[in-house]
Amino acid sequence: PDAGKELAKRLGSDDEILAHVRAIKDKLMKDKREPQTLTSLNLAGQFREVVDKGTTDVLSEIERVILAGARSILAGDGIGYFVPSRSAQNQHYVPELDRIVLKDSERVRKFGNRAEVRKVSIMSRLMQLVYELCSKDITATKRDLFYSDVKLFKKQDESDTALEDVTCMLGCTRCSLHVVASEKGLVVGRLRYREAGDLIDCTKMGVGGKAIPSNIQKCQNFESDADFILLVEKDAAFQRLAEDRFYNRYPCIIITGKGQPDVATRQFLRKMQQELKLQVLGLVDADPYGLNILSVYMKGSKNMSFDSSNLTTPNIKWLGVRPSDLDRFKLPNQCRLDMTEHDIRLGNKLLQEEFIQSNPLWVKELELMLKTKEKAEIQALSSFG
Repeated sequence: PDAGKELAKRLGSDDEILAHVRAIKDKLMKDKREPQTLTSLNLAGQFREVVDKGTTDVLSEIERVILAGARSILAGDGIGYFVPSRSAQNQHYVPELDRIVLKDSERVRKFGNRAEVRKVSIMSRLMQLVYELCSKDITATKRDLFYSDVKLFKKQDESDTALEDVTCMLGCTRCSLHVVASEKGLVVGRLRYREAGDLIDCTKMGVGGKAIPSNIQKCQNFESDADFILLVEKDAAFQRLAEDRFYNRYPCIIITGKGQPDVATRQFLRKMQQELKLQVLGLVDADPYGLNILSVYMKGSKNMSFDSSNLTTPNIKWLGVRPSDLDRFKLPNQCRLDMTEHDIRLGNKLLQEEFIQSNPLWVKELELMLKTKEKAEIQALSSFG
């Protein structure tokens, strides 16, 4: 209890904290600048980005690819697909956009190559399944696709990776293919919106929160009287905040992707932030994994860099738990953990990344973490009440 009172005294009163947050909110509301894009930076020709496409356009793209393959067979060259390269060397960080994008480079994946015959077969089967989905105007999960031909796919990781290749090759988002992932993320707090026509009030979803739907295109008309969006790394911390009705004390919307976020949670956060013009504050563990997850929300992931324009939320503020918070708030030793060798390797790897180096404060915190070799989880703060 004494530690909690001391921490509350350092942070200031609720009114003082909210005054600071509302000042940021007002600044965002007054900012009428259009966000920069690859096109506005004259870089569109150098990089590859996918866009939302209608069903007719997706069907036409698949037909184009298959017809090109048929012509190649008739010419005696066998079937092959021009697949964008998604290797680590083809990823590029654009400082002006503060996100990772994919260079416009591709290679031919040939059925006649013994090392690639299986990948070409999987991509062909996936395009057949997607064509059926689009023709019938129905939606399936990635898991559904996997079970459509288990003998060919063998592992879902293989069908998922091939699906990303197909998505990138066709130049459209995964939702455009009528393929979604199973629901994972949660949202609770001062948010109302329409989902497939139904009114959703996230203050009336109990302590468990509202599951973020797989198809974000069905979510429309966001409304809120919140002052900020609180992005929480873990489900346990989310449940604690939801149970305490934290959003009533501090008017906010609380969202989590339960660890490494799925596409739907990242899309939902981006759409919500764009429509409501609220500052996003990130609450993650004080370890390399927490910072890595925060960077995925903000700067994108390398395996989905071709869709970063639709998945990233810019200018997220790292609220905590920061490595410097451990001493700043006098976190007791029993709440601190020693970093593992794996933690240290990931920390050193992150320090080499351009998207980390672009933020000197992130570098400073990460260097402190590696120096002390200590980490802490969000739940450590529960000792303060």
